[in-house]
Amino acid sequence: MNFIKNLIEKIKGFPKKTKIYFTIWSIINVLIFFLYIFGAGANILIALLFFVMWQGAVTFYYYYRYYIKKDRKYGEWFDAIMFAVLAATFIRSLFIEAYQIPTPSMEKSLLVGDFLFVSKVNYGARLPMTPLSVPFAHQTLPIIETKAYSSALQLPYFRLPGFQTIKNGDVVVFNYPFEPDNPVDKKTNYIKRCIAIAGDELSIVNGQIYLNGKKFNDPTGRQYSYTVNTEGNTGLNKKLLNELDITYSVPERSIYFMTDKTRELIRKESNISKIDTLIQRIDSAEDQTYPMWVGMAPPNWYGFRWSRDNFGPIYVPQKGHKIVMNEKNYYLYKMPIEQYEHAGTLELNGDKVTLNGKIISEYTFKMNYYFMMGDNRHNSQDSRYWGFVPEDHIVGKALFVWLSLKYDVKTVRKHNGDIVDEQSFKGVRWNRIFMGIK
Repeated sequence: MNFIKNLIEKIKGFPKKTKIYFTIWSIINVLIFFLYIFGAGANILIALLFFVMWQGAVTFYYYYRYYIKKDRKYGEWFDAIMFAVLAATFIRSLFIEAYQIPTPSMEKSLLVGDFLFVSKVNYGARLPMTPLSVPFAHQTLPIIETKAYSSALQLPYFRLPGFQTIKNGDVVVFNYPFEPDNPVDKKTNYIKRCIAIAGDELSIVNGQIYLNGKKFNDPTGRQYSYTVNTEGNTGLNKKLLNELDITYSVPERSIYFMTDKTRELIRKESNISKIDTLIQRIDSAEDQTYPMWVGMAPPNWYGFRWSRDNFGPIYVPQKGHKIVMNEKNYYLYKMPIEQYEHAGTLELNGDKVTLNGKIISEYTFKMNYYFMMGDNRHNSQDSRYWGFVPEDHIVGKALFVWLSLKYDVKTVRKHNGDIVDEQSFKGVRWNRIFMGIK
């Protein structure tokens, strides 16, 4: 008790301005504490532990600043670092965060080397679920490559009110769902375009997307892969590839990834004899054995003769919506029910579906789900392969590009036989800086 009394006296001794800052941090912490309990239904002891941990960090910072650092070397540096860590952690968690595009799955809408700002407030900030983590690190610490978090303390999912809901066509950052070894908010960050929202029925017919029976308007940066036949089989020269900004290709197979606009420009070249879209149909031997969703048997084993360009129809689950539990829905929704909603073990016995050993005729979803796809349609690992994205995996909305660096990528074979991509810096894409994301 004496310790608490002494601490209160010390806090009373803070300068007036500091008392204001300390009070603001404390009020925010109290609000988050009650949100976890009454909004997320968190265990009161777990929520209290998080409250004490965060409040302790804030209190220690101000206590150190005014009672310990005096006349100590580097005291002001430590003061500045502590404030920066507290403020940046708060801003990154609840407001805005920077991300980098690492793969070409969103080309040509977003390019490898683009640096983005992603808003947490548009869809509502997700409160921390794994609070015991190193600031500014996501999964691993640099250099030493060890885990940057501890899963000893896990808080339930809760999202603050946002300015808008996710809409069809939004570019969204989310945690990759099919990664069971990491907590939800520590799974790998992905960025894709949200094609279908909760409650939609999605179909893909020969590459064309349909939502609820209507054509989906593709973004201008959407790409497909094409085979380009040239006279004399000379292929497309490097100068033309650079002029048209065709950055990914398999020249030995005459395959090039391009937008509709680039395709039409290619047609005008004098040595072009034929251009074919590499649409994956469902009537070839290759397509019938094409594996779709990781962790699920290829759909054709159960009557789902789908491919990347001919897919569905499939219903995107909506919170509160009931589905009939038959054989088809068992295979389509087993993963969300078991892994994301943690409802228990779903099994198929003959024509009966059981949940935790009890026969069920229907199931009511607990969360909203989304169907994400890359704009580089033939070079994107997305919902066509690993399924739906649950709402608790949503991170935020991509707003704009604040920096874009250009790299030349070459695929090389190492001495040990490994094939890797090597990047060499080629400059800054000045025309993309502060470009809005559509």
